[in-house]
Amino acid sequence: MHLIDGGGTAPDAPVLRTGGVPLVPEGFVWPHCRTCEGALQFLAHLPAGDGAVAVFLCHNDPGMCEDWDPAAGGNRAYLFTGALTPAAVPAEGETLLGAVTELRPVPGGAAAAQRTLGRLGGEPDWLQSDETPHCPSCAAPMAFAAQLEEGADHATSANFGGGGRGYVFACRPCGESAFLWQC
Repeated sequence: MHLIDGGGTAPDAPVLRTGGVPLVPEGFVWPHCRTCEGALQFLAHLPAGDGAVAVFLCHNDPGMCEDWDPAAGGNRAYLFTGALTPAAVPAEGETLLGAVTELRPVPGGAAAAQRTLGRLGGEPDWLQSDETPHCPSCAAPMAFAAQLEEGADHATSANFGGGGRGYVFACRPCGESAFLWQC
């Protein structure tokens, strides 16, 4: 299923979207980059079954932190279940995209006339080699959940190195998720 630009939406809408504010469980603590220690930027809200995946990436000093590696601490993905509410956003750091874009799922052939901003499910379309992460809890390869493309402009897009792609994975039994990108 391809994801196309569905236009703007509310910053806390419980829909597939880039930007806005993450919907999180009670007690959530905003993630920080392990390298620069700055607050991570929220990229995407991806509803998944009875919860959602929230994707974050370091954008405090682009290119200086290892934000492409799922285990280096420059990005984070969380698989949340249960009641979710808008997160408290830190006052410091590059924490939010400049715009909120709904991602509308459409069958592959129907997306041909529209700018594709990603896709759900299937297999990752790797730009480099296969980098499927393993679950930190059970060590099994994680399941591919979504692929994100850079947006139309700086306000709506993640920086994946210019023409890169982001990849979201999850291990539902363990409640784990991971994010990485390639260019």
